[in-house]
Amino acid sequence: MGVTSRISLFLLATAAIVSGQQSATLTAQQIIERIQAQVGVPWRSQTVDTFKAGDPATRVTGVATTMMATYDVLVRAAAQGLNLIITHEPTFYSHLDQTAELEKENDAVWADKERFIKEHHLVVWRFHDHWHMRRPDGITTGVVRQLQWQKFQSATDPSLFVLPETTLASLAEQMKERLGIQVVRVVGNPQMKLTKVGLAPGASGPQRHRSMLQRNNLDVLAIGEVPEWETIEYVTDAVSEGKNKALILLGHIPSEQPGMEYCAEWLKTFVKEVPVEFVKTREPFWLAK
Repeated sequence: MGVTSRISLFLLATAAIVSGQQSATLTAQQIIERIQAQVGVPWRSQTVDTFKAGDPATRVTGVATTMMATYDVLVRAAAQGLNLIITHEPTFYSHLDQTAELEKENDAVWADKERFIKEHHLVVWRFHDHWHMRRPDGITTGVVRQLQWQKFQSATDPSLFVLPETTLASLAEQMKERLGIQVVRVVGNPQMKLTKVGLAPGASGPQRHRSMLQRNNLDVLAIGEVPEWETIEYVTDAVSEGKNKALILLGHIPSEQPGMEYCAEWLKTFVKEVPVEFVKTREPFWLAK
């Protein structure tokens, strides 16, 4: 066989290998379609679970799940070769990720983030509504596991727990340690004894908070966040009135973050062609001395 023939065969073999690799590589859209098929609930047409940045046809080199696609998360994900970012919360500072005003203002923070996404060929997709709709709720599953509260969880209401008797201070310290939180705020008597705990991570809103706190079978409610004139004021008044109630504020990101770590584990069961990794969103708060 001549040299020319051997080169031709080599080029054909190389092209076949490259073609095979490309056909085996999933696009961002294909991975999202797998998620939609696997999540176990009907997919809603009205949802925030949509692409927020990048081209869905991009071939995926790796998947990062995260609580919030902050600039810091995007940088760390890109450094690991993870170009599909699956985020639980918004990317562009509002629930619907609307950027028209940011573009109109030529906002420098938004512009740098948008530029980084484009330069590194990242794709950002939000996974919020349907991950919560899943049964059991994907976020709650991860948080309860991280807290090691599985055996204390109510069989009929997964947001309620009956713990061994403890004090409010001890409970807050336990949650702070197990969830790895820097700043935890508490409303109530530190020495209040309790056993019945409600868990409402994220920002489920004051109406849900009140409905839980109104129950006789609940001593303390642990939440992510809420405006201070709503649930916080409500519990402050309850404490002043002598009621056995308390509130633990964990912060939105750390209160739900274990649910997105669990999401990475879940994705690995049906996305095997590329790496899937959890990229932790760093807590933004620190304590002033």
